[in-house]
Amino acid sequence: MNILNNFRNIKKDFIKKENIFYLFFALIIFFFDRIAKIKILNNFSEKTFIINDYINIDLIWNIGIGFGLLSTDSNIFYHITSTVIGLIILSLGYFLVVSEKTDKLIYSLIIGGALGNFYDRIVYKAVPDFIDLHYDNFHWFTFNVADIFISMGIILFLLRSFFAKEIK
Repeated sequence: MNILNNFRNIKKDFIKKENIFYLFFALIIFFFDRIAKIKILNNFSEKTFIINDYINIDLIWNIGIGFGLLSTDSNIFYHITSTVIGLIILSLGYFLVVSEKTDKLIYSLIIGGALGNFYDRIVYKAVPDFIDLHYDNFHWFTFNVADIFISMGIILFLLRSFFAKEIK
């Protein structure tokens, strides 16, 4: 019975105006990421396109998680990883619904980017990364627009965790 009451409370919280706003914000991020990836996939091959001395467009397909970690050819591992990522996105959605206003922005940044990459994992079985930042021969990990929003959300989460005073 307690679980049913908790579900009702979550449902009631979910339809609050501010939660709808932040979920819509996450969807805007998702669509912004989709538009960028579609543009890259339709207009660039796997050949490097040099923008300037520090930025290239270099399309690569990432089958791992962030920054290519956990890349493997194992289908079972890929599906397990994708399932875990989906569950994490759902958990973040729950935290967005029950959190305070500042945290809602943070969670919506992470969710929007994570949904973009999760969509690619499901549809393409890999995530297209294409932004290559470099200085001379040092190249940072190739990333995409979704990764930018995920990183922004995590950085804001860490800053808030370290510098926000807790109210007791």
